Amino acid sequence: MTENIMEKPNSAQVCTLQSSFEPGFVADGDYVIGGIFPLHYNQEMPDLNCTYRPSAVKCNGFDPRAFRWVQTMRLAVEEINQSDELLPNHTLGYKIFDSCAYPLTGQRAALAVLNGLDEAHSHMCTGASPLLAVIGESGSAQSIVVSRILQPFRIPMISYFSSCACLSDRRKYPTFFRVIPNDDYQVKAIAQLLLRFNWTWVGLVRGDHEYGRFALYGLLRELQGTRVCVAYQEMIPLLYNRQRALEIMQVMRSSGAKVVVVFSAEGEMTPFLRDYMKQNITGIQWVASEAWVTASVFTGSEYYPYLGGTIGFGIRQGHIPRLSDYLQTVDPQRYPTNPLVQELWGALYGCTLFPSLGALLPPCSGQESLLEQHSAYINTSSPRVAYNVYKSVYAIAHSLHNLLLCQPGSGPFHNNSCAQSNNIYPWQLQHYLQEVSFSIAGEEVNFDLKGDSIPYYDIINWQRGTGGKIEFVNVGLFDGTKAAGKELVIQEERIIWAGHQSKALVSVCSASCLPGSRKAVRRGEPVCCFDCIPCDSGKISNQTDSIDCTTCPEDFWSNTERTACIPKKVEFLAYDSLGIALTVIAVVGACLTLAVLAVFLYHRNTAIVRINNSELSFFILLSLTLCFLCALVFIGEPTSWSCVLRHTAFSITLSLCISCILGKTLVVLAAFTVAMPGNNIMKWLGPKQQRAIIFICTLLQVVICAAWLIDAPPYPSRNTQYELSKIVLECSVGSSLAFWCVLGYIGLLACLCFVLAFLARKLPGNFNEAKFITFSMLIFCAVWLSFIPAYISSPGKYADAVETFAILASSFGLLFCLFSPKCYIILLKPEKNTKQHLMGKEKK
Repeated sequence: MTENIMEKPNSAQVCTLQSSFEPGFVADGDYVIGGIFPLHYNQEMPDLNCTYRPSAVKCNGFDPRAFRWVQTMRLAVEEINQSDELLPNHTLGYKIFDSCAYPLTGQRAALAVLNGLDEAHSHMCTGASPLLAVIGESGSAQSIVVSRILQPFRIPMISYFSSCACLSDRRKYPTFFRVIPNDDYQVKAIAQLLLRFNWTWVGLVRGDHEYGRFALYGLLRELQGTRVCVAYQEMIPLLYNRQRALEIMQVMRSSGAKVVVVFSAEGEMTPFLRDYMKQNITGIQWVASEAWVTASVFTGSEYYPYLGGTIGFGIRQGHIPRLSDYLQTVDPQRYPTNPLVQELWGALYGCTLFPSLGALLPPCSGQESLLEQHSAYINTSSPRVAYNVYKSVYAIAHSLHNLLLCQPGSGPFHNNSCAQSNNIYPWQLQHYLQEVSFSIAGEEVNFDLKGDSIPYYDIINWQRGTGGKIEFVNVGLFDGTKAAGKELVIQEERIIWAGHQSKALVSVCSASCLPGSRKAVRRGEPVCCFDCIPCDSGKISNQTDSIDCTTCPEDFWSNTERTACIPKKVEFLAYDSLGIALTVIAVVGACLTLAVLAVFLYHRNTAIVRINNSELSFFILLSLTLCFLCALVFIGEPTSWSCVLRHTAFSITLSLCISCILGKTLVVLAAFTVAMPGNNIMKWLGPKQQRAIIFICTLLQVVICAAWLIDAPPYPSRNTQYELSKIVLECSVGSSLAFWCVLGYIGLLACLCFVLAFLARKLPGNFNEAKFITFSMLIFCAVWLSFIPAYISSPGKYADAVETFAILASSFGLLFCLFSPKCYIILLKPEKNTKQHLMGKEKK
């Protein structure tokens, strides 16, 4: 049994690599770090037929920019190895692999970086890992895969371009660090950008990977509770599918959203944008994530008509002094066997170093010069991702340097021990990596407890440069360390928008509701899609996009535009056209009454004055004069005294007038019936009795008015119910019962007068005054019966006008019916002004 165990294994039992995956660049050193970069951005998957050994995944689409990142890592390692201050007497080595910007090939690169280059280089598991740390990966999906592979070995990795917020979870990714900000800050910055330019109707496009998924969810979370709505959400397949891409473009073309936010990597965007340009879609304002906003592959002049004006958040740029010269040293003569250099030359010059029969590209000499037009590789004016790679290498170097400076007895490990310089474990390096803090080119580099770095972005705008190519212009910044609301700083005057416009595009589902209106959300649609409804009368909105209209205070009303509350118009029966007309009529009526009184006084000894009881006539004329003057109290702004005087003075004077007419009617009726046998009624209707009747009838009205004033007197009030836009100043009657009792009593006297006069209408005599009293009472009753419905239905000041008109009309009716026939005889027919004529006893 022992012999079998100790027996030399045969060839079938020897550990061999199942697949050869050569690194792009490799260098020996005392301490080896790995590098994983997306040197290609497209993949060609092998046939899944399992009847033969499948071939490896083929990577297509060489990316000169990623190749520049590789050279940046190599330069950083060389600088550190040549430094006398950082890791003196020690050197760094590296192994750099291509991930092809795909999780599957990223997994292959991770396994390859853990292995040796071949069987001879494979290390037995008897000591520390030969690999201390990994620089990588670019895409978040690839970083998730690589981190999970490295995690069991406790090998730390520093990503230079993976920003997915999911990678901050220390429970899932305990060995992950990054020198790019967490996407939580980027989505916060994008949300603030959308709000800043009032882009409330946007489309979202993402890649089919963790980076796109988490960034999209993060942005949706940031947009909750804001006025920004998402018109559509689309996903670009990880393995590019042209048919699906065309469907996305059709959605973009037909949507009203003119702003499209894209969370995707350069690899998926390259074929997508090529098809986008073929569809000739313009007028889209692109908002790019940091993953492709500085991708030099899109700087060609052919992209500008479709992508010009793109704005997005890029990684903070830095400065790498020797990078430009270092990139110039890479050529096919120095690396004759390196396939990546050969692909670089093919991508830059469109030629091949190894022409073959039927080759599609012309041959290269290998001595071509790197020129400015090869900006995808040679442009080092504002390194961003390359600068992150540079910082990552220096972070590992500083951490390793601090580890080597550890003094025994004061170390951070068990029993205050230090790591052995010739047998360093990756987890020991991670401890120092978590604590590292150093400055490079004036920038502080460190990591928080989640492995994240300082949240800082440059705001990049794609503008037309020399030769029509796209240039990435810095137009602002986002500093996540600032207070809320102050993180975003934009120089708007420097921005060129889509379509080469100087003003930002409008991207809204519904235009803003102007002041004076409110938003009404359409049923079944997002809150950004709404109709603008004008505010109702009495309500205003003085802000754009008001959700609701504000009711004006009680004494205020909305203006015509419904944008401000203005004091309500105060209305009362003023001395305007209506008030002046009533005033003139009242004064004319009073003057006419006084004129009649003057005529009667002048002719007081004539038969017609004496026969009709001159004393009662004078009382009637005086009371009518007061009735006309009472109408003036109803005109003008109501006050406490005018409200009291209006109804009481009017009712008492009118009662006095009707009482006098009642006394006259009784006298007329008694005078013509006195000759009847046995009738001695006149002894009960002498002057004293007539005065007593007038006094008693008027006193009753005075009593009613006194009770009214004591219990609930009339008072001035501000009525806002008749018309909401106005304040009607009026006299409230105080007690409605008292008001109608006053009018009812006047009506009772008038009816009694009418009945008695009606009974005496056919009595003999050429001047039977009962006929005129009957007619006057008929007019009086008709006026006041019409007054009731008119008064009740009249709004505001017109109620006072109706009451004033009723007083004037009834007063004129009494004046003309009772006194115009007498004045006619006195002034025009004096020959008839005799007792014989009036009694009908003239000689024929």
